[in-house]
Amino acid sequence: MEEIKAAILEFAAASKKSKFYFKDLERAVQEKFPEAKAREIKKAATELVNEEKLIYFSTGSTTMYGLKGRGITEDE
Repeated sequence: MEEIKAAILEFAAASKKSKFYFKDLERAVQEKFPEAKAREIKKAATELVNEEKLIYFSTGSTTMYGLKGRGITEDE
């Protein structure tokens, strides 16, 4: 789980975009860990949100993820 969380944070920090879809996270993690399942990745992303390292960003129809403190968010 820690490796998946590290891969998510690494992708988020290196990404040119400030917000990304779950599919973007999933693709980035599976490049490093092809055996990682979507459920494990989702669980890791949720833990990062709970640890306040990632944030949710809702467009109304879709929920996206963002690296906390990067880009414009609802709470800024």
